Amino acid sequence: MANATTGPLAGVKVLDLSRFIAGPLCAQILADFGAEVVKLERPGGEDSRHHGPYYRDESIYMFLYHRNKYDASLDTRHPEALGILERLIEWADVVVENYRPGTIEKMGIGYERMKELNPDIILVSISGFGQTGPDSRRALFDAISQASSGLMSMTGEPDGKPTLSGTYIADYTTGYQGAIGALMAILHRERTGEGQLVDIASFDTMFSALGIRLMSELMLGQDMPRSGSRDLLTAPVNVYEAADGPIYIQAGTASLFPRLCEVMKRPELADDPRFGTVEGRMAHQEYLEGEIGAWAATLTTDEIARVLDDAGVPYAKVASVAEVARSPQIAARDMIVESEHPELGTIRMPGNPVKLEKTPPTVRKAPPRVGEDNEYVYRTILGMSGEDVARLREAGAI
Repeated sequence: MANATTGPLAGVKVLDLSRFIAGPLCAQILADFGAEVVKLERPGGEDSRHHGPYYRDESIYMFLYHRNKYDASLDTRHPEALGILERLIEWADVVVENYRPGTIEKMGIGYERMKELNPDIILVSISGFGQTGPDSRRALFDAISQASSGLMSMTGEPDGKPTLSGTYIADYTTGYQGAIGALMAILHRERTGEGQLVDIASFDTMFSALGIRLMSELMLGQDMPRSGSRDLLTAPVNVYEAADGPIYIQAGTASLFPRLCEVMKRPELADDPRFGTVEGRMAHQEYLEGEIGAWAATLTTDEIARVLDDAGVPYAKVASVAEVARSPQIAARDMIVESEHPELGTIRMPGNPVKLEKTPPTVRKAPPRVGEDNEYVYRTILGMSGEDVARLREAGAI
């Protein structure tokens, strides 16, 4: 049995009542840095365990958000479940949940009850629209967050439909914010002894990430249109088709644009007064993009990369997931990690992007199967007898 004995969060005990992405990711971040995390899920497994694709009958979805956790199963509707939940809350320093607001109160373990059981408990409540406001009880998934927050309206081509991000950006961002909130609450408790409620809303996290478009609305009353792959503030910046594939070139600043012109052997563009300012280049970006596109089409992405590297002009080949996963930069940054599962073999997962010099994240335990750690959680943590655990299992409670 792996133990969380190292890392900056060693000794912090976390009860993970969440499911899907945002809550489990929040808890996994804490686990990566040494917290002892117990994930609790129903005996049949949470919904995401039944989403393909599968590896040896296990959803690879689960490999993303559950490493370094102990997994215990519990049917929360069983008559004995409330007592077990209360004992785990007494054990925990932090509880992570992402039910719709009001749900844990109906379960009998709302924040007020948690404080009665454990006065300095930290509860990280992750929800769609937060614990307050007229929309607080609405259900939400990642796509709903993208649509309702304004993110979808600004994604896509100017003359196209609003578009979803290619990944669950709202859930990921909310999970990160949940972890930040948990860490702030842990630090506060270390200083004062006080626990607190951490209220994280997916809608809030996406709204806070709208950037310059939001500030344009707030300060200028202007709604900036979708810009596709162009930069909002500078030009020329876009994706271009080279002879063998797409490449993104960012040459919108006063120093970068002349360098690109030199590489293209078109110095007259840099000298043209129409393109001497950001405003001028923005006004004429279609013309500039046509000239850059014609140049790029005559070269391969490797040839473009070499000359832009030499000139110090930022660029990137538009990489596929397969290409970037095999890149030497990913390997150098330890952004793919492996763990050995006793039944599933080697599991490969994304690494943790937070690189601490003294206390780096570690992978100590493979993502568990449902109830894999029932004996450890019920007997070691809660001190139940083998007979009690067997009885609960026979009764279908775990």
